[in-house]
Amino acid sequence: MRRLFDEELADLDASFTEMGMLVSETIGKAVTSFINHDRQTAQEIIDNDSQINQREVVLEKKTFEMIALYQPVTIDLREIVTVLKAVSELERMGDHARDMAEATIRVKGTKRSASIEKNIAQMGELSKTMVKEILSVYVKDDAQGASEIAKQNQAVTDMAHQVRNDVITQIEDDAKLATSGTDYLMVAGHLKRISDYVTNIAEWIVYKRTGKIVDLNSGSSSFI
Repeated sequence: MRRLFDEELADLDASFTEMGMLVSETIGKAVTSFINHDRQTAQEIIDNDSQINQREVVLEKKTFEMIALYQPVTIDLREIVTVLKAVSELERMGDHARDMAEATIRVKGTKRSASIEKNIAQMGELSKTMVKEILSVYVKDDAQGASEIAKQNQAVTDMAHQVRNDVITQIEDDAKLATSGTDYLMVAGHLKRISDYVTNIAEWIVYKRTGKIVDLNSGSSSFI
């Protein structure tokens, strides 16, 4: 029985990691398509969003089945609960990537700002990297590493505030940027929320390793 449980747990971890990599790639594509005004890639992201949703459903079902069948305790139960919670966070990240893709399609023909888009690209790269890194520390069961990744959330927050300030300043100078400026704020907000969700996963990794509930996100979840 123990061998079967360990095998299923390993499969669960592998499926969770695969879902995380898919989400990370989708975030990267969403930001790149927004910056490059690539409506075709944006539409593909929207069309493929159901793949992430389906993975969440499958993983959630698997965790419930394992709890019912094996009735795990202590560290085994914490590991299953961590996956159950973390897949929900990944699915939300996918939703934000889809929303960024929708913004890409919506802003066609509006005036853009190269400097703001550069900052958004940097936000996107850091957010995508955080997702990849949190998957790595999950596999390593590294609570300290998870805490270190969560600290990067502040850098994303600072970038979001910079985007907000730049949008306000540039709209004051040129009212034609008002439409795209609204989308810049929305995209920055989506990336900020993605980094918040990474922090949430980091908290669950700490819980899995130590059994303690911690708060690694001492800042605000919003920058507006």
